[in-house]
Amino acid sequence: MSRLPQAFAVLAVLALALTGCAPSNTSNTSNTDEPTGQGLASQTLSVYAAASLTGAFDELATLLEHENPAFDVQVTYDGSSTLATQIAAGAPADVFASADQKNMQPLGDEALVGPATLFAGNTLRIAVAPGNPLKIETLKDLVRPGVITVLCAVQVPCGAASASLLAKAGVALSPASEEQNVTAVVTKIAGGEADAGLVYATDVAANPDRIQGVTPAGADAVVGHYPIAVVADSAHAEAAQAFVDLVLSPAGQAVLAAHGFLAP
Repeated sequence: MSRLPQAFAVLAVLALALTGCAPSNTSNTSNTDEPTGQGLASQTLSVYAAASLTGAFDELATLLEHENPAFDVQVTYDGSSTLATQIAAGAPADVFASADQKNMQPLGDEALVGPATLFAGNTLRIAVAPGNPLKIETLKDLVRPGVITVLCAVQVPCGAASASLLAKAGVALSPASEEQNVTAVVTKIAGGEADAGLVYATDVAANPDRIQGVTPAGADAVVGHYPIAVVADSAHAEAAQAFVDLVLSPAGQAVLAAHGFLAP
C-alpha cells in the first residue's frame, strides 16, 4: 500500500532505538526465544486489543514484524472488559489496548500495567443491512415494532457508549441480545439475525459489503477514547514498548486514520 514506505521508515528508527533489537534480514518468528542468525532472540509478543481494532492492529503487527523479523506479534481481540479480566487474572499479555479508559483504569490502579496513553478515538453508527431495507434513519427507529435490534453489553465499551447515546436521545431500548464485543453485533446484522445495532464507525468502514452505517444525531458527543499500555510483568518489555511506540508514531496514527479512527 502507498503508506508502507513511510511507515517502514518510522519503524526502522523505532527498532534501532531498542537495545539488541536492530532490524535483521532473518525471518525467524518462532516462539522458542532462541537466538536467530544475527544473534537476536526470537520473541512472541502478545497484544490484547479491543475487537474494534482488528483491521488496524493486524496491519500494525505486520509492520512491526517487517522491521523486526525476530518478533512474532500475536493479537488477541475481544471485548475490552473480557481482556482486562483476563490480564487481571494473570493472562500472559505484553500489551493491552482498550476501547475505553474505564477498563484500563483498574489495571493501572493495581500496577498491572504501565502508564497508559490515549491513541485513538471512535464514534457510534447505527448498523443496518446493505441498502437499509427497513429505512432506519434515527435512534427512535430502533424501537419500531418488528425491528430486531442488538447491542453490545453495557460492560463493553461499545455498550456503555450505546447506553449513553440512547439516554441522551431519550430512547428506551430493550435489545434482542447483548453481545460481548462489537464484532458479534456486526456478525448478527450481517447474517440476518438482527435488523440493526449500534457499532463503531470503524466497524462500518471495515465491513462495507456486510453492513451499512447511519450516523445518528448526537454521535459526535459520545466519543470513545482508546488507551494503550505495556503490561507490567511482560516478559518482552522492550518489544512491547516498540509496538506501543509504533501505535503512537506518525506512521501508526496514519494507519489508524485510514481505518476510520479519530485522533486521540
